Amino acid sequence: MGTEKLRSYANFLENSMPYFAMILLQFGYAGMNIITKLSLNGGMSHYVLVVYRHAFATIAIAPFAIIFERKAQPKITFSVFMQIFLLALLGPVIDQNLYYAGLKLTSPTFSCAMSNMLPAMTFAIAVLCRMEIINMKKLRCQAKVVGTLLTVAGAMLMTLYKGPILDLLWTKETPHSNQISTNITRSSNKNNWLIGSILLIIATLAWSSLFVLQARAIETYKNHQLTLTSLICFFGTLLAFVATLVMEHKVSVWTIGWDMNLLASAYAGIVASSISYYVQGLVIKKKGPVFATSFSPLMMIIVAIMGSFFLAEQIFLGSAIGSILVVIGLYSVLWGKHKEQMESKVAPDDKPLPIKGVWVNGNKGTLSEAIDQLSEAKSDQKVESNISLVIINYNKS
Repeated sequence: MGTEKLRSYANFLENSMPYFAMILLQFGYAGMNIITKLSLNGGMSHYVLVVYRHAFATIAIAPFAIIFERKAQPKITFSVFMQIFLLALLGPVIDQNLYYAGLKLTSPTFSCAMSNMLPAMTFAIAVLCRMEIINMKKLRCQAKVVGTLLTVAGAMLMTLYKGPILDLLWTKETPHSNQISTNITRSSNKNNWLIGSILLIIATLAWSSLFVLQARAIETYKNHQLTLTSLICFFGTLLAFVATLVMEHKVSVWTIGWDMNLLASAYAGIVASSISYYVQGLVIKKKGPVFATSFSPLMMIIVAIMGSFFLAEQIFLGSAIGSILVVIGLYSVLWGKHKEQMESKVAPDDKPLPIKGVWVNGNKGTLSEAIDQLSEAKSDQKVESNISLVIINYNKS
């Protein structure tokens, strides 16, 4: 009895681990957005932040790749090198630089809401690249198209309409929060909210392109995911360093001390890059990408609550309505993708084929006759010796 209880607890824990892992990851991502926003508001260059982030990520994850995956490493051909190069360019350089720039011009909650466009944008890119076929007669395709349109509509609403400020129940007026809110409002007013929205949309587009390209790279590094992550982070550090040299000409921007800038770089590199890449990869391997992506709206809710406490963040009506549309569109696309995966599991070759004929003792007969003779053979051992091999032909035409 005790063994059965332990076994049931173990099964429950094993089945619950992907859920706990994804929930904890959303808290990790939310913390990164809050800490990064504080660092950017403090004057840190987002170009430098990207360099330090991936330097920390490389240092954190490369030793594990060397220890656990040093055997049977895939050969780095020119094609593989170009894939890693493009992944590092799309992710660390384009996506994160534009995301941080958009985050600085808007707010953490707004940025997280925009990132929920990822599945819809990935679907749109897959259609343009002819990696996905649309059949509007099927409900799953209709769900993905409608979800994509809702996501785009929500993003446009968030970009073009702010509306009145929504007062949250737990928000209290304090001198400290008023001062922080004033600084954030000045930052948002000084830099155009529209520009920040456009930067976030382009960043999400780059992130979607990364997902499409990463699917091909994972085929090469199927058993060496730590190695692939280390290479992307390493090349991302080099490319981000070159981009920073081009965009930032002051040596002082590289200065970093024991302050919020160091915390933002280390936290983003270790938690949001190293740990999250690996844990998310394990979850995707066990439960699939649809399961992992479905938790992203939780991050937006966590950021909205944390932002109102730590940043006195103001949430506008347009952002709230647009976020709801984006989340509805997100789950519509995910539902369509889930249905597609369920259908793909039933391959045509796995379906039973029609029986063309049955031969018993060299004579052609029906299936029912063969079953009757086999049943008689089981009841009488003497008859069994007179039954020869039953051959069933399938009609594959």
